[in-house]
Amino acid sequence: MPDSEPVRFGRKRALPSCPNPLFLQWLTELRDEAKEKGLKIQYTYQKAINSLNKYPLPLKNAKEAKILQNFGDGICKILDEKLQRYYRENGPKASIHCLPKGAPPPGQKDNNNRLAPPRKRNDGSVEGKEKGGGGGTKRKKREYVPQKRSGGYAVLLTLYRQAQIPGSKGYMLKMELQTEAQPLCDKSFTVPDLGSKYTAWSSVSTLIQKNLLIKTHNPARYSLTDEGLALAERLESVERDVKNIPGEDISEGDGQEEEEEERVVDLTESGDDDSDEEEQLPESLSQRATCAIQLSRDAGEGSLQGKPQSTLTSIRKPNRESLLPGAYEILLCVDFIETTGGSHHRKQELVKELQRNGVAFDVRKLNVGDFLWVAREKVTPVPGQLRAPVGRELVLDYIIERKRMDDLCGSIIDGRFREQKFRLKRCGLRKPIYLVEGSSSSTAHLSLPESTLQQAIVNTQVVDGFFVKRVQDVRESAAYLTVMTRYLTKLYQNRTLFCRSRELEGDISSNEEEGGIPFCSLISFAEFNHGAVKNKCQTVREVFARQLMQISGLSGDKAAAILGQYSSPHSLLAAYEKCGSEAEKEKLLSCIRYGKLKRNLGPALSRTVYQLYCTPGALT
Repeated sequence: MPDSEPVRFGRKRALPSCPNPLFLQWLTELRDEAKEKGLKIQYTYQKAINSLNKYPLPLKNAKEAKILQNFGDGICKILDEKLQRYYRENGPKASIHCLPKGAPPPGQKDNNNRLAPPRKRNDGSVEGKEKGGGGGTKRKKREYVPQKRSGGYAVLLTLYRQAQIPGSKGYMLKMELQTEAQPLCDKSFTVPDLGSKYTAWSSVSTLIQKNLLIKTHNPARYSLTDEGLALAERLESVERDVKNIPGEDISEGDGQEEEEEERVVDLTESGDDDSDEEEQLPESLSQRATCAIQLSRDAGEGSLQGKPQSTLTSIRKPNRESLLPGAYEILLCVDFIETTGGSHHRKQELVKELQRNGVAFDVRKLNVGDFLWVAREKVTPVPGQLRAPVGRELVLDYIIERKRMDDLCGSIIDGRFREQKFRLKRCGLRKPIYLVEGSSSSTAHLSLPESTLQQAIVNTQVVDGFFVKRVQDVRESAAYLTVMTRYLTKLYQNRTLFCRSRELEGDISSNEEEGGIPFCSLISFAEFNHGAVKNKCQTVREVFARQLMQISGLSGDKAAAILGQYSSPHSLLAAYEKCGSEAEKEKLLSCIRYGKLKRNLGPALSRTVYQLYCTPGALT
């Protein structure tokens, strides 16, 4: 230690009292009220209290407190209202820099308040003595246990119960997990509460962070870790213990039947013993429980724990995964980029034309494509609720990518045109359409000649297999969207629509008929939009395909044919090592067949791929 800094012994100086005790008392009361109600704004009030404790000067009103950290318009407005009420009660000349007589000192209720440091030190020292840690004040970290009927609680229980079903796949997709977990949660997994941006699904990130849940593959698959399985098993045992508590209102009848019925109903109840909540159960729930009991009887003997889950799932699936004719409406979805930014006048003209034609459309963010159509479920508003229930949405197999001539030219130059076609092919919709807008006169002042643009349009239709529609201007584009909307409305008018996962693509044909009623197998909008995210994590196979497609002359069909033989660069390099000579390595890929005509890749392209992956230095 330097000689210029003498060592000081003795007690520390006592901190001066806050010069604004009245404001401090009001903030402490607000924080305590928010803490009792479980509101997260209590932490904001605590930060404002800490800032006020550090400020050494007296404040005349709440507006002066805006210079302090964590003092926003909301807190200052509340303090101003309390200050005006204080002046009305105690007179306009009442001092605000001292507390009224008989008032308790601010911050006395909470040990975490900075106005009571000795008490906080004593608590820490006592705790340190009890732990035997030599006076340390660090507390032991508590184990994370999600609150009952929260998002994390519902997700853990749903994955655990699904894992207990014999022959289960061991994971669940996002849409399937949200559907099965919703009855076990009080909040919605898809719609945030009023004034909040978070849903029950937001707790999944916490479960992953706590190593209770693992997310793999694309589309995402969710499964429990060993720690999550142990915690979910404890939650399930607690849930069973709560259900077995006597004293609930049980109707007379056979004891085994009542026990089974109680178990089935409690899968969707909150687990509380309040008789008022039991009386408010909807009739459909009791009917569903009675049907589940009957099905579990017919199934014979088995695990009692597995019966309610399987029976409820079998009853719920037809209603949740299908839309009957007349129960939905066809809606055009427009990407918000097509209505905002850029040439605002031209984009607003498209919206006005659609409105003038009487087309029902919705502007939203589309991760791929510019226009598509969804079958939205018709829902009736619930009395007493501000928002109507959110209807399910299934994406029809038609998607449109709109290109003006100048946009087409720019996308060819920077490589977006090829990438967009690739993403449209693998978005999960069977009938992609390119809507090319503009005449030959609009190509006069572009960077590429008209012949190059026309060749790109022809290749899109002939080689890539897209349907290409040519229009002159925005008005014709709106007319084509109007005609397509009316056509699809008539086409799907009497069809039963079924929801499928992208992983099951191709398992169900849209031309199949069941019971004489035609139906279509479609993916949900949420799963479609999530799977079409541009900058998502890619697998080794996808990155390998993108690498191959950077080679001149190697199209998507040729890359897919190579991936069919060698799914990763490692497998390709291993095949090169097994070859006996350089000539054999160069011709390794030449006999691979691609496309509908099953043509060979050829020796030239095979040699180029070999040189790319096996040449140590720079390519010449």
